[in-house]
Amino acid sequence: MPTPSDEELEDVVYAARYGDLDDVRAFIDSFGASALATAHDESGNTVLHMAAANGHTELLDYIIPLLPSSLLSAQNAAGSTALHWAALNSHLEAAKRLVDAPGGPGAALVDIRNAAGRSPLGEAENAGWEEGAKWMVEIMSLDEKEAKGEGDGDATVDPAVLRDVEIEIEDADGQVAKMSLSSDAPATVREPADSTAEST
Repeated sequence: MPTPSDEELEDVVYAARYGDLDDVRAFIDSFGASALATAHDESGNTVLHMAAANGHTELLDYIIPLLPSSLLSAQNAAGSTALHWAALNSHLEAAKRLVDAPGGPGAALVDIRNAAGRSPLGEAENAGWEEGAKWMVEIMSLDEKEAKGEGDGDATVDPAVLRDVEIEIEDADGQVAKMSLSSDAPATVREPADSTAEST
């Protein structure tokens, strides 16, 4: 197969950004899936970053099986993965496809931190995306149970088990925000106390 030009690689990244499945298929037909895996923009964003950031689930369904699973944890110049971008833009179905990809890192994707020190869970929190933050906490809980041999891999989560889940997220400045998740109440965020306030 021929090697794509820099312009053709750039074009397929933008096709992924806009969810243009036909253009992505044409690129793969011309250059192969291995060429798709090497495509990235000047900031290191891959086709997965672009599709996930924009919630293009049909495109994700098509390209994830064709790409090496290592691309799921690929970080751009800012250290963000495709899951960071899905979280930042509140795309739950895209996030699920990345985490559930066969042979991929699974829930371990939630632990990857970008250059700002934020995980995808931190990005969801910063974006105010409570549904996504709750889902990430749930999959993290399931992953921990499976690591301890307590899960069967196909278990469903009983919402009652998730009552009063407390998470803490530290931002790049070292400030810690606490978040409470409950199955029967919206998530609440408690801002950190001002560390510069004088005590009486």
